[in-house]
Amino acid sequence: MNTSVGGSVRQQKVGGSAALYLAAAFVAAMPYFLVFVKIQGVVDPVEKVSLLVANHGSMQVMYLVSYVIFGIVLAILALALHARLRDGAPILAQAATAVGLIWAFVLVASGMIYNAGMAAVVGLHGISPAQAVSTWQAIEPVAQGLGGSGGELLGGLWVLLVSVAALRTRRLPGVLNWLGVAIGVAGILSVVPVLKDLGYAFGLLEIVWFVWLGIVMLRTGPRPVVPILRGDELTSADGPCDEGGRA
Repeated sequence: MNTSVGGSVRQQKVGGSAALYLAAAFVAAMPYFLVFVKIQGVVDPVEKVSLLVANHGSMQVMYLVSYVIFGIVLAILALALHARLRDGAPILAQAATAVGLIWAFVLVASGMIYNAGMAAVVGLHGISPAQAVSTWQAIEPVAQGLGGSGGELLGGLWVLLVSVAALRTRRLPGVLNWLGVAIGVAGILSVVPVLKDLGYAFGLLEIVWFVWLGIVMLRTGPRPVVPILRGDELTSADGPCDEGGRA
């Protein structure tokens, strides 16, 4: 096995670890925001700022984990999937990677805006609560818009494109790919106001998809050497394969 193939296998394993991190971040963030802080269900701006002040430290950590670091790790996974799928479906793989990197960028931007905005609002709250509220009302829509509060369009489109590319290349398990198609469609449809609750289904099912994907990528091994006879010369071909031995 040559060094380039080894590097490719290592990239798949790094991608698998990234997928498991993304699943863990979802598992940590969903109950935190929906059950512990419950800020998504708060409408009154004064009450919302009070929640920010009371939970500033933990919210700062959670936005770092589930937005900033999440976006960086997502970019790593997107590039690893591109390497896995590009030979069999180059156009789809390129499109998926572009969408994945855009999604990663806006998530990082959203998390940084949230944290910087929270710090400013918490500091201002002790001086002028009313001004703190008005400041947060200006900051929050920007961060939410980047973070996908209006629907999981980018996330859904990325999962859908990856899954369709994987169906064409057969480089991932078929059932995983069809699950990804369903998740992707749910994420895209969640941008429709009457179907916004599909965003919850997107998040919950994506945890399963990330875990399964991570396990598959971590099991990636070197492709067995296959003799190829060309004229009077005997050469060999190798490359990365998944746990089923597929190239």
